[in-house]
Amino acid sequence: MSENENYDVVVVGGGAAGLSGAVALARSRRSVLVVDAGDPRNAPAGHVHNFLSRDGTPPSELCAAGRAEVRRYGGRVETGRVTALGRDGERFGVQISAEAGPRTVTARRLLVATGLRDVLPDVPGLAARWGIDVLHCPYCHGWEVRDQRIGILSTGPAAVHQALLFQQLSPHVTLLRHTGPALDAEQRALLEALGVAIADGVVEQVETGASGLTGVVLAGRGHLALDAVVVAPRLEARAEPLEPLGLKPVEVLIGEHPVGTRVEADRTGATAVPGVWVAGNLTDPQAQVIGAAAAGLTAGAAINLDLVLEQARSRG
Repeated sequence: MSENENYDVVVVGGGAAGLSGAVALARSRRSVLVVDAGDPRNAPAGHVHNFLSRDGTPPSELCAAGRAEVRRYGGRVETGRVTALGRDGERFGVQISAEAGPRTVTARRLLVATGLRDVLPDVPGLAARWGIDVLHCPYCHGWEVRDQRIGILSTGPAAVHQALLFQQLSPHVTLLRHTGPALDAEQRALLEALGVAIADGVVEQVETGASGLTGVVLAGRGHLALDAVVVAPRLEARAEPLEPLGLKPVEVLIGEHPVGTRVEADRTGATAVPGVWVAGNLTDPQAQVIGAAAAGLTAGAAINLDLVLEQARSRG
């Protein structure tokens, strides 16, 4: 590989985790390149919530502010896609595909923050409303659908948990049994105690009108009027760039039920491969934006210390 750019750290992914790590590194006078493919997980969402002092900010604006902060401290941010990662001795080779053409840069350390992809249940009409009135998290979206008619689409063990949380926001919550597991007596008692209705039948269609989602069609029961549908997507780590380095995602389980994948790392984001850190949803599927940003900062600080120690030992 032809290598003509050398950095202390290349950050793969320019969301909250990657940019936060890059800021910490740039402020420590590290040479940093952030490569961002421009397809963040939260792109369909209108706003970021539960981010102290930035609540209600559109995701694109938050990222733009983060990119500006990285550049303010001398870091580089570019739009492109990392197509391959490799190792050559003490350095990593990073192949980048961008508008200006493909090239390879090198890095002493890697921070990978490529996030995850939400794999939605296969229900006609559902995907078109994702991030608008098809939702997944009561803390991210619950306030915006307060007091509305909310259906919880059951496809796995998270549905009852979601129903219990969303009923705090609206008295009109219905658990749509769909293809989810059978409810046990304790679960039924909890739902009934909090006034959550239970609707049997497979959801055949999500229906919409001029104002948005209007309800669902239940097999054998017809239309059920709703204003929002809550789902539990499968959370798949975007870990493909890491596989040539020997890092493969592992299954995330709720009980015995697989709900997604993640790349394993310690509390600082360090992986089993020396020199490679991960942060954000890639390793913590449940992290909200503010948590991903905090994890990026932690990883950036750990990488900086690792580089300092390497320098000291090389001079000893």
